[in-house]
Amino acid sequence: MGVPLSRPIELFIASENAHDTDALAMCFTTNATVTDEGRTMTGLKGIAAWRRQTARKYHHTVEPVAVAARDGRTVVSTKLSGHFPGSPATLDFVFDLEGDKIASLEIES
Repeated sequence: MGVPLSRPIELFIASENAHDTDALAMCFTTNATVTDEGRTMTGLKGIAAWRRQTARKYHHTVEPVAVAARDGRTVVSTKLSGHFPGSPATLDFVFDLEGDKIASLEIES
């Protein structure tokens, strides 16, 4: 049995594992932000470019292992596996939701 996730986060994780940039509009607001590795990408176009770049670089998968609320945000602890030193790694994906979409995502080690 998996970790219970809200629909936009569930869609994001599935699209992340499928490396499906076409699904991003179903997950994120049009002006959403993603912060990863010290960089912030804004909007669906910027997030799609980030998604393509990380997929090529890391060939990764994301497995949610726990979920919690923190300061009004949803924190999904994940096991991130791929082609990088230290794989698999445990990372927190911190989501801000706006309605039924993700307004921001910060990936923290």
